[in-house]
Amino acid sequence: MANAIRILGLDPGLRRTGWGVVAVEGSRLAWIAHGVIAPHEKLPFAERLLFLFEGITEVIASHAPDEAAVEETFMTANGSSTLKLGHARACALIAPAKAGLRVAEYAATEVKKAVVGTGAADKTQVAFMIARLLPTAGGPTQDAADALAVAITHAHARTVRRAVA
Repeated sequence: MANAIRILGLDPGLRRTGWGVVAVEGSRLAWIAHGVIAPHEKLPFAERLLFLFEGITEVIASHAPDEAAVEETFMTANGSSTLKLGHARACALIAPAKAGLRVAEYAATEVKKAVVGTGAADKTQVAFMIARLLPTAGGPTQDAADALAVAITHAHARTVRRAVA
């Protein structure tokens, strides 16, 4: 895949932020890498955010993506939890932007629909489809599978945008 574009997908979370990198050339997808950034839960809030930001920055430096995509925050009944998740999501938006990458955002339902075919899919279905679409990924954790799904969603969306233009 000589002219492939590398896409970093991020599934932000304060406890675990999943990340995945795929290469796309035309309609061909290839797995590059994936993982989870997990700050220690006993760290003060600001230090956990810093850990996430620095972890994402390291992923960008190691895998040299061309673009990034981040899952949008879903609203929970607990406003405090939603706000904290928003802080983690800010790290996932700022780190690639600081590296000069274009950053796209996708709703969870959009990601599920792009990978599974329905916006009501559960995490098990997403992980199953990631294993089928990217067999060399070797069965990533749910957080990393979700991040790879975000990257795949962006790969499909950018292809559709280019075809329409």
